[in-house]
Amino acid sequence: MTLARSAARWFRRGPWENGATITIALGVVMLMQPFALWLFSWSFAVILAGTIGFMIASHLPE
Repeated sequence: MTLARSAARWFRRGPWENGATITIALGVVMLMQPFALWLFSWSFAVILAGTIGFMIASHLPE
């Protein structure tokens, strides 16, 4: 298997977009929970990381 085929297999849009969407959803859950202040404190960073990841993933090939 060539390097290009291996890279094309790892860098497909679908799984990366799904992972970024799950990360955004996790950040929203962290934002809305009333139990742990450290989860609330990190929620914005998690949402931001998921959003940036989704923006990058949307430029990957199908």
